[in-house]
Amino acid sequence: MKFQLRASVVAIAFALTAPLSMAETIKIAYIDPLSGPFAPVGQNILNSFQYISEKANAEGWAGANKIEVVGFDNKGSPQESLSILKTVIDKGFRYITQGNGSGVGLALLDAVNKHNERNPGKEILFLNHAAVDPDMTNSKCSFWHFRFDANSDMKMEALTTYMAQDKNIKKVYIIGQNYSFGHQVTRAAKEYLARKRPDIQIVGDDLHPIGQVKDFSPYVAKIKASGADTVITGNWGADLALLIKSAKDADLKANFYTYYAGTTGVPTAMGAAGVDRVKTVSYWNQNNETFAGKDIVEGFKAKYKDDYYSMATYSILTALGKAVKESNSIEPLKVAIAMEGMKIKSLNGEDVMRKVDHQIQQPLYISTWVKTNGKEVKFDQENTGLGWKTNQKIDAFVASQPSSCQMKRPG
Repeated sequence: MKFQLRASVVAIAFALTAPLSMAETIKIAYIDPLSGPFAPVGQNILNSFQYISEKANAEGWAGANKIEVVGFDNKGSPQESLSILKTVIDKGFRYITQGNGSGVGLALLDAVNKHNERNPGKEILFLNHAAVDPDMTNSKCSFWHFRFDANSDMKMEALTTYMAQDKNIKKVYIIGQNYSFGHQVTRAAKEYLARKRPDIQIVGDDLHPIGQVKDFSPYVAKIKASGADTVITGNWGADLALLIKSAKDADLKANFYTYYAGTTGVPTAMGAAGVDRVKTVSYWNQNNETFAGKDIVEGFKAKYKDDYYSMATYSILTALGKAVKESNSIEPLKVAIAMEGMKIKSLNGEDVMRKVDHQIQQPLYISTWVKTNGKEVKFDQENTGLGWKTNQKIDAFVASQPSSCQMKRPG
């Protein structure tokens, strides 16, 4: 009788403590620039991941499991990134995230595929927060890669749909960084404008070395001489901030249509000179229609004295937490299976992780740089008193693109 009673007590105690003993830490290696010209963007996004992971852990997004995001400085280099990947694998990381530079993203994707093929049961999952080369979910798509940003073609589809309505646009100049993403932006801009507004002239097309140009005045002089009324650029980080600064210094009157004008350093570089003349396409705007994410924007500002703009950090950890709960596992294979076709509630509405290519489908925003007014433009950036006014929220189906992905799935 005593033995039965003691066994029952032990069984109950085990049942009560088992969930705690099985709880694990899901470690994500953040591989992006934390030094050099793109460090401000890299550090902002790392802070964003860590801020959202604190929220996720406090609210139990992954159940009893905790999420930890650890930063690794790749200096913007594919070679450095591959070295870091080997290091984090040796340290037991099973998840990586990267986004600042599609050249790096493509190198990591290839390395992850090879590692997973050679090491069944020890797979790595690549959660892409911002590397937007379309090839990553088309010809080079992978079961082990999920993209939470819209690819560059999706963004250009949305941007040119909006531009096509403006009959004042007559002459367009395209400028970008000379690597895979920059080439994709140039191709898509020409192709989509020709389809939607064949009357628009492309009066210039420049590609420059990424992260190496310190003075963009020669490029701005060419834009000015071309007579362009509009500039399209996929530049990001210091390359966009310096381009905008040179345009301001040269009193270039052209309007700018951008991908990344809301990222660190660019708002300060634009200042008042960019008011009503700089537009951006993004998957979220702090000044959205319902101010979804207001608590995160304010909390992040209070903690870091910086602006929260990388909503993909929220989407990634939301999807990861949901997949962990649904699969009852932190194993990358089971998590990936659960993530395919998943619907999540993010800060821009309901998003869907498309199963065929692992490209998230989500609405996109077109916004204009204006003065804050306490109404539809409550939040400024970088304490400029200026922020983004939503011009149009474009439904996911408008920007959605067909995929050529022929994905090979495990088993």
